[in-house]
Amino acid sequence: MKEITAKELEQKLVAGENLNIIDVREDEEVAMGKIPGAKHIPLGQIPERLDELDKDEHYYMVCRSGGRSGNACQFLMQNGYNVTNMIGGMLDWEGEME
Repeated sequence: MKEITAKELEQKLVAGENLNIIDVREDEEVAMGKIPGAKHIPLGQIPERLDELDKDEHYYMVCRSGGRSGNACQFLMQNGYNVTNMIGGMLDWEGEME
């Protein structure tokens, strides 16, 4: 599984890269703040919301600590998606939040 640190992802955002970030945390966690521009799809909803994702795009998966996003990456990779897990999750995120 491909991995990226919170700092590396933040640097890509600051550099103006067009990123597809998926936050798989639950609603109440996301309500406390998420990475600007991240799309919220709770982990349990990913199988039924695959039509919202494009297999030609690359996605960065985010959760609180990196565990659930890792599970999401495994599932998406098995279904032919190009994904990278943000290790350390939002606990390691020091950048801006919305």
